[in-house]
Amino acid sequence: MLRLLIEIVDNKALLGARASAEAGDPKVDARRSLLEAWLPAALAEAHQQQGWAQVGAGELQPASADASFRRYFRWSDGAHSLIIMDAPPEQEDVRPFIRIAGLLAAAGVKTPAILAADPQQGFLLLEDLGARTYLQSIQAGVSDAELERLYAGAISALVRWQASSRPGELPEYDEAVLRRELALFPDWFVARHLQHELNAEQRADWETLCTTLLDSHLAENKVFVHRDYMPRNLMTAPGEPGVLDFQDALYGPASYDVTSLFADAFFNLPLAERERWIGRYWEQARAAGIGLPAHFDTFLGQSRLMGVQRHLKVLGIFARIRYRDGKPHYLEDAPRFVQYLRDACGSDARLAPLSRLLDSLEL
Repeated sequence: MLRLLIEIVDNKALLGARASAEAGDPKVDARRSLLEAWLPAALAEAHQQQGWAQVGAGELQPASADASFRRYFRWSDGAHSLIIMDAPPEQEDVRPFIRIAGLLAAAGVKTPAILAADPQQGFLLLEDLGARTYLQSIQAGVSDAELERLYAGAISALVRWQASSRPGELPEYDEAVLRRELALFPDWFVARHLQHELNAEQRADWETLCTTLLDSHLAENKVFVHRDYMPRNLMTAPGEPGVLDFQDALYGPASYDVTSLFADAFFNLPLAERERWIGRYWEQARAAGIGLPAHFDTFLGQSRLMGVQRHLKVLGIFARIRYRDGKPHYLEDAPRFVQYLRDACGSDARLAPLSRLLDSLEL
């Protein structure tokens, strides 16, 4: 995921450990050498585009590590600062990032400008959107007025992105994709992390739950879906946020992104606050002509079930990247997702099978 800066503050120890480990990894060292060989020509291209009077020698430093195989570096000469994405082509493809950045920009959404690109080697030179994410700003203790500004800007950018949607531009967020995502929970969180195999009764509850979720998701109006539209991927800026981590965007349920925004993976908003903000989005999106239900309670129910799908998926992903990829710290946030699921169960009788499942798993 494209999370350029939050790891600098929250995971300095992790970065240090990762840097030490990578120092002895010939593949990583080779990638660094390729990047350093590519960078001068890329900087020259950026220099020409930006019209800089001169560029200093500059220094390359790690900017972040994340849950994918991508790495980010910050290049700075004291007067200018840029971000370099290193995406090994055998694991990552930068072309969706480039294409979706164009769709976002066409919708008037602020994204990092791509100043130089080498898709074959997996390198991008990007505009540096600053040093603070929404998550960092919120965790630092912003005023109520500033929080209002941040979320209002995020809603406006999201509505404009959705209003620009059209079929055929992005892959479908269809039943097959949704089922694959849901399967991450029993396969990785339950079987691998909890070391538990679902019994017949638990499996029946799981299948009933999946049917309830999929029926709701597939009935929604379809729009462009960022898929990680949350404070960790929004950069604090005057006006609307800079938007990151959009390379996995699809065309699917309208409730997905707003649900991600207000049921965040890394901090909690009280349930009443989440619902109030979702109401703000619903009003603004309907005014922009996005096809949402006429009654807010109906949309809130869609968002609630969409949140359950996402929270189950993320629990599975966090378990997978712990046991498969050796990155354990993400799973520390599992209790937050379990609480989101419990909140949803307490508000919606359709989720009785999930409530029973959570009880039987002692979550």
